[in-house]
Amino acid sequence: MLEKQKFALKMNNISMRFPGTLAVDKMDFDVKYGEVHALVGENGAGKSTLMKILSGAYDNYTGDINIGEKSVNIFSPFIARQQGIAMVYQELSLALPISVAENILAGNLPKKGIFVDKKKSVEKAHALLSRVGLENMNPLTEVNQLSQHEMQLVEIAKALGRDPKILVLDEPTSALTQEEVDLLFIIINKLKESGLAIIYISHHLSEMFEIADRVTVMRDGCKVCTVKVKETTSEKIVEYMVGRSLSEFYMERNESEGEEFLRVEKLSRYGFFHDISFSVRSGEVVGICGLAGAGRSEIARSIVGLDPVDEGSIYVKNTKVHINSLKQAIKKGIGYLPENRKIDGIALRLSVEDNITSAILPELSKHFIYNAKIGKPKVKDAMDKLSIVPPNPAIEVSNLSGGNQQKVLLAKWLSTDPILLILDEPTRGVDVGAKQIIHDAVTELTKKGLAVVLISSDLPELVRMSHRLIILKEGHLIGELKSDSSDEESALLAANGVFR
Repeated sequence: MLEKQKFALKMNNISMRFPGTLAVDKMDFDVKYGEVHALVGENGAGKSTLMKILSGAYDNYTGDINIGEKSVNIFSPFIARQQGIAMVYQELSLALPISVAENILAGNLPKKGIFVDKKKSVEKAHALLSRVGLENMNPLTEVNQLSQHEMQLVEIAKALGRDPKILVLDEPTSALTQEEVDLLFIIINKLKESGLAIIYISHHLSEMFEIADRVTVMRDGCKVCTVKVKETTSEKIVEYMVGRSLSEFYMERNESEGEEFLRVEKLSRYGFFHDISFSVRSGEVVGICGLAGAGRSEIARSIVGLDPVDEGSIYVKNTKVHINSLKQAIKKGIGYLPENRKIDGIALRLSVEDNITSAILPELSKHFIYNAKIGKPKVKDAMDKLSIVPPNPAIEVSNLSGGNQQKVLLAKWLSTDPILLILDEPTRGVDVGAKQIIHDAVTELTKKGLAVVLISSDLPELVRMSHRLIILKEGHLIGELKSDSSDEESALLAANGVFR
């Protein structure tokens, strides 16, 4: 057993720079044997980058890393594993068609001559499964027959098979029920008692207070503080996470509300969200607030017909509609800016003009013949209003910066003249200037009557832009915050199920 209270890991003065971005800035972090140390911060705070450095994903960081008493250079995942570091990512890496034993012992299967020793493989896998409370599981079971909770524990068993000194758990409960979370915490506490050093990353503050000994807060790539969990509160942690003035980046909201443009009633997609009801009026921005896995993007995709709806109704201007495709959504006056612009939003190899007009091709056709000249005034107007740089409609979108690509995507949906616009992470990965332009455009459009549903992990953006916030947790709508009673702290606390 490893000796508790000695440091298993010390990371000192760690920095990591990407082109144009200092993702981690002179960061200090440590964890002791027999300790659960939580790492928290808003999206983009630098948590994932810091842990990727530890796991060997980047070879160009600066700073010092000590494992136990030994100074090490971690420049590859292989070196990280050699040094006793194991990471369990939020997106599980199990191979579904093969057995639990083969997954757990991948790369290290016991051999008998040139063949796999099946008996020893089963015995070794069973021993590891027992460490995570799965002693009754048959190691020969195929992974695709397991529940999400069982897969999560098998992933941890796989990590333990490398005999780690340090175990990193990244959002390990994002797809688990509360009962399954409770069982996972029992396992984590047993691993902690065995002397393992555990780094726990989660957006769920209630989990941190239940499982962690210490917590480190990151903001803008820097360490804000490290405190003992028993000596702080969720309100304090939220304050440390947020920690910045909001007013300089946001315009005043237009407080007028008009005709109801969208209403969803008891909307459900089994396994993703359940019994969701809300409405949006002309000139109103309704923000959807929730932690990872709450069902925010899934609701948006179902409203615009990209994903199925199992129960419930959707009304546009008080008329019940059945939307089974994005094309139908556009015809009903609904535009949808998706979360991932490069996969779902824009065509990188096409021009700015072709991207902007791609959602309105029928309007630009005469007798089924496409006429590009028809759309040129609309393209020029959109490029001017959103300050797309360079101002060349023929340039390939792949040659634009991330912020200008996002502005092209917004222009594409504004070209449809929607009455309702659903924005999913509209300013993710853009700089402050591009963010301001996007915010200004949305604000001006709401003054003209556009209704907006805003989904964002950027709490300052969500709070300052929205008239109302509807709060989701684990696929359920648990409450609502009005604009005059919401701030970043109350929004983050509400997303964790705490209303004040």
